[in-house]
Amino acid sequence: MTRLSVNINKIALIRNARGGSLPDLVQVAKDCEAFGAQGITVHPRPDERHIRFSDIPQLKAVVTTEFNIEGNPTEDFLRMVLEHRPHQCTLVPDAPSALTSDAGWDTIAQAAFLREVCDRLREAGIRSSIFINAEEKYVEGAKAAGADRVELYTGPYASLFPSDPEAAVAPHRRCARVAAQIGIGLNAGHDLNLDNLRFYQEHTEGLLEVSIGHALVCDALYYGLSNTIQMYLRALKG
Repeated sequence: MTRLSVNINKIALIRNARGGSLPDLVQVAKDCEAFGAQGITVHPRPDERHIRFSDIPQLKAVVTTEFNIEGNPTEDFLRMVLEHRPHQCTLVPDAPSALTSDAGWDTIAQAAFLREVCDRLREAGIRSSIFINAEEKYVEGAKAAGADRVELYTGPYASLFPSDPEAAVAPHRRCARVAAQIGIGLNAGHDLNLDNLRFYQEHTEGLLEVSIGHALVCDALYYGLSNTIQMYLRALKG
């Protein structure tokens, strides 16, 4: 079964727009789990434009499913992760000014750095996942660097899906095959939504987890958070 991890960055962005405490981020995380989400994902950035570093201990205290912290593994970020010890840390190579994550690691060129980070996470009992573009060589590079999982960047898949679903999913299918052969776990995320999620899951062997935030929060404006999470879970169950 593919697990649904809800990225609550956009909830924090709404809260920060008014400078207060509404929506209550901790309550939303608890409610997402109560409504069926199997994980909570956050991606704190240096400017704290959505998730704040001060949110992390509060969320860690209440998340009862799986807590996934993703971000660029700067020393400040790693210090925070090692202090609060989420279940999973997803390494994403985005610049501080990036609007959103739009590319994965070159796990071959950055092998030494990524191995050092994965080793530190493993020593702390934290599962490591490396965000990559859907190319087989990067799956192999992540395995060589000691990662427990990869997260395939699905932005290009989502862009191509409306016009050519088979071509869109083909590189992901190949990466999934390699991941199964070499023994590394497989996650995916970015721009997955109710239109393209089921097709992706059905054609990506061994998909363990998807992290979805922006589209899910947009859908919740129309359908409500509880109903929306159930809709995504139904899409994953087929």
